[in-house]
Amino acid sequence: MQRKRYAASLLAAMFLVFGCADTEEPESDSGLERESRLRVVFLGDSITESGALPGGYVTLVADSLGALYGDGMVEVAGAGISGNKVPDLLSRLQADVLAQQPSHVVIYIGINDVWHHFEFDHVTGTEPEVFDSGLRQLVARIDSAGASVLLCTPSVIGEDPDSPAPVNLRLAEYAEISRRVAAETGARLCDLRKEFEDHLRGANPDKAYEGILTTDGVHLSERGNEFVAEFMVRHLTEALGLQ
Repeated sequence: MQRKRYAASLLAAMFLVFGCADTEEPESDSGLERESRLRVVFLGDSITESGALPGGYVTLVADSLGALYGDGMVEVAGAGISGNKVPDLLSRLQADVLAQQPSHVVIYIGINDVWHHFEFDHVTGTEPEVFDSGLRQLVARIDSAGASVLLCTPSVIGEDPDSPAPVNLRLAEYAEISRRVAAETGARLCDLRKEFEDHLRGANPDKAYEGILTTDGVHLSERGNEFVAEFMVRHLTEALGLQ
């Protein structure tokens, strides 16, 4: 019931953005009919893995797109695994993503590539040049498979976007790498970090580490999942050409 209420409220909001004149049913010769199938796969780490659970952002995106365009018109799947970094995505791209023959792939990665440099003894993060190269390889392989890429900047490690903490500054650098890769490869940039920064500067006046959009400074809370889902639906509505 909660998912249905959320999808309905987001549907109303999207009508305000894109206009009520676009609510007619797709005609038989629309781009959607010409496509054999529109399938969106979300590729990422634990944020995306949990996002595919009830109430998670991937599930909310699926509900919202179903409410907007009809059940089954756009398939949505999650391909997140906890602890993953860019090299992990490369190693499982074919089996977990390309084998599903997606039309669009959303890459949401970068937290562990930075976080593992600072917080854990048994793992290591990803060096900047490896992160850059790995993103480019992901985009090239997805593009070669005939799918479109939506590349997200990594969101937050701690909910004070202006924190001088080294981990936050390092994450900002990796977000800039993602922006550069998107610009130079032609991938669609989904600047999720900027979206978080803009929101948190107003919503987190006390500069709390957690509790606004995350449960622990990284993983999404209920409101965080809704926030990310709203952001993703805006980008996907444009990318899928279904406005």
